[in-house]
Amino acid sequence: MNDKDIFPALDRIADGILRLCLALSWLLVASFLAVAFSATRIRAQEIGCGGHDLIADMAKSDPAKLEALRKEAAETINGKGLLWKIEKTGVKPSYLFGTMHLTDPRVLKLSEAAETAYEGADTIVIETEEVLDPKAPMKVMAETPDLMMFTDGTTLDKLIPKDKLETVKTALSERGISLAAVNRMQPWMLTSMLAMPACELARKKEGKNFLDIKLAEEARNHGKQIAGLETIKDQLGAMASLPTQFHIDGLIETLTLGPKLPDVFETMTVLYTQGDIGMIFPLMRSVSPDGTESGQNYAEFEEKMINTRNRTMAERAAPIIDRGNAFVAVGALHLPGEQGLVSLLKNKGYTITAH
Repeated sequence: MNDKDIFPALDRIADGILRLCLALSWLLVASFLAVAFSATRIRAQEIGCGGHDLIADMAKSDPAKLEALRKEAAETINGKGLLWKIEKTGVKPSYLFGTMHLTDPRVLKLSEAAETAYEGADTIVIETEEVLDPKAPMKVMAETPDLMMFTDGTTLDKLIPKDKLETVKTALSERGISLAAVNRMQPWMLTSMLAMPACELARKKEGKNFLDIKLAEEARNHGKQIAGLETIKDQLGAMASLPTQFHIDGLIETLTLGPKLPDVFETMTVLYTQGDIGMIFPLMRSVSPDGTESGQNYAEFEEKMINTRNRTMAERAAPIIDRGNAFVAVGALHLPGEQGLVSLLKNKGYTITAH
């Protein structure tokens, strides 16, 4: 695979599935359903994630462009670092930690500083504690089916363009899923199944958990208090509030990317392990058709899936932080920027420093 193959493919999907993959929070819920519907029996150790670092490619093919992206990333507020110390007079310090919702062993391994902060905390906070219950997504589906399913007779085979229908069926079949089994699902649920790398699906089926869930389960086993900042309904509601066509486009664009998705996940994983969170959006934006984030669809996505949720998380985290000695673990892309959690918590009067 060469650069001529990689970057045009990324161009075609940059405004859709990459925006969703970068948020990643929805994978916490969608992964349960992906596993539930999949008949795959492959073992994680028998399959490699594949993929390679797009930044390494760019360093060879276009170093000037890479340097410009690094400059942009350096200008991102709070864009460097995964662990932040939160201080307030009169209470024990707490910590804010950026996670990545994957089972990749590189992601699961905490730095020494993060491990120390985590082990010493009294309360462990994740985005939604409901993900600790494998039955919770199904319960939400039963209570509010319209968040995950079409309830008005609409089916995916009516929404997917005719010339893409067989491609969708084939892609699902490779995951052990039939279109008939998921035909009434909201398209973003189907996209999550197709976007998830096969190695991630295999590890999940073997019982491996995302970092967030792993942290919460281990803490619960040690008698620590567990808290959440959102509910599954909050997360699903944010996704369901976006236009159906936006999600259909994302589904088709995911299929367009096809086997190159591992490159996207590998690149994000490398950036994450380096704590270079501010680099993720500039890199992915750079391969979009116009090199910008100005589209109306993206603006709506950013507001509903990132900014609004950040404000909710900050409000709900504050009283927990005020009690002291908490370890707040949320998706790393919720941390940087003027609307990120680090800035929002600073605006609430806390002293926050990279740690």
